[in-house]
Amino acid sequence: MNGRMKEQTQDDPELDAVLTGVGPRLRRLRKDRGVTLSALSEATGISVSTLSRLESGGRRPSLELLLPIARAHEVPLDDLVGAPPVGDPRVRAKPIVVGGRTALPLTGRPGGLQAYKFILEAGCADPPEQRTHEGYEWLYVLSGRLRLLLAEHDLVLGPGEAAEFDTRLPHWFGPAGDGPVEFLSLFGPQGERMHVRAKPKRS
Repeated sequence: MNGRMKEQTQDDPELDAVLTGVGPRLRRLRKDRGVTLSALSEATGISVSTLSRLESGGRRPSLELLLPIARAHEVPLDDLVGAPPVGDPRVRAKPIVVGGRTALPLTGRPGGLQAYKFILEAGCADPPEQRTHEGYEWLYVLSGRLRLLLAEHDLVLGPGEAAEFDTRLPHWFGPAGDGPVEFLSLFGPQGERMHVRAKPKRS
Protein backbone atom coordinates (compact mmCIF):
# COMPACT_ATOMS: atom_id res chain seq x y z
CA MET A 1 0.00 0.00 0.00
CA ASN A 2 1.42 3.36 -0.97
CA GLY A 3 2.11 6.19 1.49
CA ARG A 4 -0.85 8.23 0.34
CA MET A 5 -3.28 5.40 1.01
CA LYS A 6 -1.74 4.80 4.46
CA GLU A 7 -2.32 8.44 5.34
CA GLN A 8 -5.94 8.22 4.15
CA THR A 9 -6.75 5.18 6.27
CA GLN A 10 -5.01 6.62 9.33
CA ASP A 11 -6.99 9.85 9.00
CA ASP A 12 -10.27 8.02 8.35
CA PRO A 13 -10.99 5.30 10.96
CA GLU A 14 -14.29 4.45 9.24
CA LEU A 15 -12.53 3.74 5.93
CA ASP A 16 -9.89 1.71 7.76
CA ALA A 17 -12.61 -0.39 9.41
CA VAL A 18 -14.28 -1.02 6.03
CA LEU A 19 -11.01 -2.11 4.43
CA THR A 20 -10.18 -4.36 7.40
CA GLY A 21 -13.50 -6.18 6.96
CA VAL A 22 -12.94 -6.94 3.28
CA GLY A 23 -10.56 -9.88 3.84
CA PRO A 24 -12.90 -12.03 5.97
CA ARG A 25 -15.76 -11.19 3.60
CA LEU A 26 -13.70 -12.38 0.60
CA ARG A 27 -12.81 -15.65 2.33
CA ARG A 28 -16.40 -16.31 3.40
CA LEU A 29 -17.74 -15.63 -0.10
CA ARG A 30 -15.16 -17.91 -1.73
CA LYS A 31 -15.73 -20.77 0.72
CA ASP A 32 -19.51 -20.47 0.53
CA ARG A 33 -19.20 -20.98 -3.22
CA GLY A 34 -16.76 -23.89 -2.86
CA VAL A 35 -14.05 -22.11 -4.88
CA THR A 36 -10.37 -22.81 -4.23
CA LEU A 37 -7.71 -20.10 -4.23
CA SER A 38 -6.18 -21.73 -7.30
CA ALA A 39 -9.47 -21.61 -9.22
CA LEU A 40 -10.06 -17.99 -8.23
CA SER A 41 -6.52 -17.12 -9.26
CA GLU A 42 -7.11 -18.65 -12.68
CA ALA A 43 -10.38 -16.72 -13.10
CA THR A 44 -9.01 -13.34 -12.00
CA GLY A 45 -5.36 -13.37 -13.05
CA ILE A 46 -4.39 -12.53 -9.45
CA SER A 47 -1.73 -14.76 -7.88
CA VAL A 48 -2.67 -17.27 -5.19
CA SER A 49 -0.30 -15.57 -2.73
CA THR A 50 -1.92 -12.16 -3.29
CA LEU A 51 -5.42 -13.61 -2.88
CA SER A 52 -4.36 -15.36 0.33
CA ARG A 53 -2.86 -12.13 1.73
CA LEU A 54 -6.04 -10.22 0.83
CA GLU A 55 -8.17 -12.70 2.76
CA SER A 56 -5.84 -12.73 5.78
CA GLY A 57 -5.50 -8.94 5.91
CA GLY A 58 -1.84 -8.98 4.91
CA ARG A 59 -2.61 -7.07 1.71
CA ARG A 60 -4.82 -3.99 1.58
CA PRO A 61 -7.63 -4.22 -1.01
CA SER A 62 -7.58 -2.01 -4.07
CA LEU A 63 -10.07 -1.51 -6.88
CA GLU A 64 -7.71 -3.27 -9.30
CA LEU A 65 -7.91 -6.39 -7.13
CA LEU A 66 -11.56 -6.22 -6.02
CA LEU A 67 -13.08 -5.70 -9.47
CA PRO A 68 -11.81 -8.99 -11.01
CA ILE A 69 -12.86 -10.85 -7.84
CA ALA A 70 -16.37 -9.37 -7.96
CA ARG A 71 -16.61 -10.31 -11.63
CA ALA A 72 -15.41 -13.87 -10.98
CA HIS A 73 -18.03 -14.38 -8.25
CA GLU A 74 -20.67 -12.46 -10.26
CA VAL A 75 -21.57 -10.20 -7.35
CA PRO A 76 -21.79 -6.40 -7.15
CA LEU A 77 -18.64 -4.66 -5.95
CA ASP A 78 -20.67 -3.32 -3.00
CA ASP A 79 -20.96 -6.88 -1.63
CA LEU A 80 -17.18 -7.08 -1.18
CA VAL A 81 -16.86 -3.82 0.75
CA GLY A 82 -19.98 -4.28 2.87
CA ALA A 83 -22.08 -1.41 1.50
CA PRO A 84 -25.51 -1.25 3.19
CA PRO A 85 -28.47 -2.57 1.15
CA VAL A 86 -30.73 -0.05 -0.53
CA GLY A 87 -34.45 -0.79 -0.75
CA ASP A 88 -35.16 1.64 -3.57
CA PRO A 89 -34.92 -0.29 -6.89
CA ARG A 90 -33.37 2.70 -8.63
CA VAL A 91 -29.59 2.56 -8.96
CA ARG A 92 -28.05 4.91 -6.43
CA ALA A 93 -24.33 4.98 -7.03
CA LYS A 94 -22.47 4.63 -3.72
CA PRO A 95 -18.89 5.74 -4.34
CA ILE A 96 -16.18 3.25 -3.41
CA VAL A 97 -12.92 5.13 -2.76
CA VAL A 98 -9.58 3.38 -2.39
CA GLY A 99 -6.30 5.26 -2.54
CA GLY A 100 -7.41 8.14 -4.76
CA ARG A 101 -9.45 5.88 -7.04
CA THR A 102 -13.22 6.22 -6.97
CA ALA A 103 -15.60 3.69 -8.54
CA LEU A 104 -19.32 4.40 -8.87
CA PRO A 105 -21.35 1.27 -9.77
CA LEU A 106 -23.99 2.15 -12.36
CA THR A 107 -25.66 -1.27 -12.40
CA GLY A 108 -27.31 -2.96 -9.45
CA ARG A 109 -27.57 -6.57 -10.53
CA PRO A 110 -24.87 -9.26 -10.42
CA GLY A 111 -23.72 -11.02 -13.57
CA GLY A 112 -24.17 -9.90 -17.16
CA LEU A 113 -23.07 -6.47 -18.28
CA GLN A 114 -21.60 -4.30 -15.50
CA ALA A 115 -21.13 -0.52 -15.74
CA TYR A 116 -18.93 1.75 -13.64
CA LYS A 117 -17.83 5.37 -13.62
CA PHE A 118 -14.22 5.78 -12.50
CA ILE A 119 -12.50 8.90 -11.20
CA LEU A 120 -8.74 8.51 -10.81
CA GLU A 121 -6.85 11.30 -9.06
CA ALA A 122 -3.48 12.39 -10.42
CA GLY A 123 -0.63 10.57 -8.75
CA CYS A 124 -2.80 7.72 -7.47
CA ALA A 125 -1.52 5.16 -9.95
CA ASP A 126 0.36 2.20 -8.49
CA PRO A 127 3.33 0.85 -10.46
CA PRO A 128 1.80 -0.58 -13.65
CA GLU A 129 1.07 -4.28 -13.18
CA GLN A 130 -0.82 -5.82 -16.07
CA ARG A 131 -3.46 -8.42 -15.20
CA THR A 132 -5.60 -10.87 -17.11
CA HIS A 133 -9.06 -12.32 -16.44
CA GLU A 134 -12.09 -13.59 -18.30
CA GLY A 135 -14.34 -10.98 -19.92
CA TYR A 136 -14.57 -8.13 -22.40
CA GLU A 137 -14.22 -4.44 -21.48
CA TRP A 138 -15.13 -1.13 -23.10
CA LEU A 139 -13.71 2.20 -21.84
CA TYR A 140 -14.89 5.72 -22.70
CA VAL A 141 -12.98 8.78 -21.42
CA LEU A 142 -15.15 11.64 -20.15
CA SER A 143 -12.41 14.05 -19.07
CA GLY A 144 -8.68 14.05 -18.48
CA ARG A 145 -6.23 11.59 -20.00
CA LEU A 146 -6.20 7.83 -19.42
CA ARG A 147 -3.12 5.67 -19.88
CA LEU A 148 -3.91 2.14 -21.04
CA LEU A 149 -1.30 -0.60 -21.15
CA LEU A 150 -2.67 -3.41 -23.30
CA ALA A 151 -0.30 -6.28 -24.04
CA GLU A 152 2.65 -4.59 -25.79
CA HIS A 153 0.74 -1.36 -26.49
CA ASP A 154 1.11 1.80 -24.37
CA LEU A 155 -1.80 4.14 -25.21
CA VAL A 156 -3.09 7.49 -23.93
CA LEU A 157 -6.80 8.21 -24.45
CA GLY A 158 -8.32 11.70 -24.28
CA PRO A 159 -11.91 12.92 -23.83
CA GLY A 160 -14.31 11.29 -26.29
CA GLU A 161 -11.94 8.43 -27.09
CA ALA A 162 -12.85 4.82 -26.41
CA ALA A 163 -11.14 1.45 -26.33
CA GLU A 164 -12.48 -2.09 -26.17
CA PHE A 165 -10.50 -5.25 -25.56
CA ASP A 166 -10.56 -8.86 -24.48
CA THR A 167 -9.50 -8.87 -20.81
CA ARG A 168 -7.58 -12.11 -21.31
CA LEU A 169 -4.94 -9.75 -22.77
CA PRO A 170 -2.61 -8.33 -20.08
CA HIS A 171 -3.88 -4.83 -19.23
CA TRP A 172 -3.62 -1.93 -16.77
CA PHE A 173 -4.97 1.62 -16.74
CA GLY A 174 -4.31 4.76 -14.72
CA PRO A 175 -4.20 8.55 -15.00
CA ALA A 176 -1.82 10.10 -17.52
CA GLY A 177 -0.52 13.61 -16.94
CA ASP A 178 -0.94 15.96 -13.98
CA GLY A 179 -4.74 15.97 -13.67
CA PRO A 180 -7.49 13.50 -12.75
CA VAL A 181 -9.24 11.35 -15.33
CA GLU A 182 -12.91 10.32 -15.46
CA PHE A 183 -14.11 7.47 -17.62
CA LEU A 184 -16.89 4.93 -18.05
CA SER A 185 -16.20 1.21 -17.98
CA LEU A 186 -18.55 -1.46 -19.31
CA PHE A 187 -17.63 -5.05 -18.60
CA GLY A 188 -19.31 -8.11 -20.04
CA PRO A 189 -18.84 -11.88 -20.06
CA GLN A 190 -16.33 -13.47 -22.42
CA GLY A 191 -17.37 -13.05 -26.04
CA GLU A 192 -19.92 -10.30 -25.31
CA ARG A 193 -19.17 -7.04 -27.10
CA MET A 194 -20.79 -3.64 -27.28
CA HIS A 195 -23.49 -3.32 -29.92
CA VAL A 196 -24.60 0.02 -31.33
CA ARG A 197 -28.01 0.13 -32.97
CA ALA A 198 -29.40 3.04 -34.90
CA LYS A 199 -32.89 3.53 -36.22
CA PRO A 200 -33.13 3.28 -40.01
CA LYS A 201 -33.84 6.45 -41.89
CA ARG A 202 -37.47 6.96 -42.82
CA SER A 203 -38.16 7.07 -46.53
